[in-house]
Amino acid sequence: MTRADLLDPAILASLGHIELTARWIVDGFMSGLHRSPRKGGAAEFAEHRAYLPGDELRYLDWKVAARSDRLVVKRFEEETNLRATIVLDVSRSMRWTGSDRRLDKLAYAERLTAAISLLYIRQRDAVGLLRFDDAIRTAVPPRAREGHWQRLIAALATGDGGGASAGPAALARAAHAVGRRGMIVLVSDLLMETDDVARAARALRASGHQLVVLHIMDPAERSLEPGPEAVYVDPETGLEVPVAPAEVRDAYAATVERAIADWRRLLTGAGAGYATVMTDAPFGIPLRAAFAAREGLA
Repeated sequence: MTRADLLDPAILASLGHIELTARWIVDGFMSGLHRSPRKGGAAEFAEHRAYLPGDELRYLDWKVAARSDRLVVKRFEEETNLRATIVLDVSRSMRWTGSDRRLDKLAYAERLTAAISLLYIRQRDAVGLLRFDDAIRTAVPPRAREGHWQRLIAALATGDGGGASAGPAALARAAHAVGRRGMIVLVSDLLMETDDVARAARALRASGHQLVVLHIMDPAERSLEPGPEAVYVDPETGLEVPVAPAEVRDAYAATVERAIADWRRLLTGAGAGYATVMTDAPFGIPLRAAFAAREGLA
């Protein structure tokens, strides 16, 4: 049976709501990993969780086991070795898709955000969420407890936003939310000024944070599909341009590839991770990038 993280994202999304599909995605992704849970130190007791193979026996709560015949381990605050905030772009341009057979960029990004946050929480990390367009629409501080994920899912379902994109200000707010050295994951179509974002990335790096940028793109944005002359509208500014795709297709594709290369050069030069994510790509691909970045910081 094909793992959910390798399925077509539109088909997977049609099978259930965000919470359910995110669980399927992470379960499929984790089934491809063969790692023992990370061993955290004991500081301030936080909560119990189910025992997992590989956990140190010294953390088993034998009193609970004697009363209920359940194996649970004591979870400590120090086990939260990583604090992360996912910065999700909910601007106007994110609500676009080039085909009704694909998820729009925001729908894809919301499911990806839900999956990344669940993956991190399962790794005992504290995760927060910041949704933004031209203002901060949602700010959920990082927490590590398993019940916190439901709060993140509820925040994704608010549905507000739709203005222009102010990414640098959102990144600065995310750094404040993370506080100490941590991970910031920007999920956006990056329809914003490259130099402004690069400056924000350098500031994050100087403060000790790791930034990972997942550049969400619809396939129709990367290469114009054949067709008659049409009016193309910039979703951020409303600018309308009549275009015959056959006449500009090669030049358009070259321009987009240069833009992607510029983003990669600027962000990697600022010490950030960068990955282009197409909305027809299985969720496991960007999830792997987010997991690798986390492993590099943890």
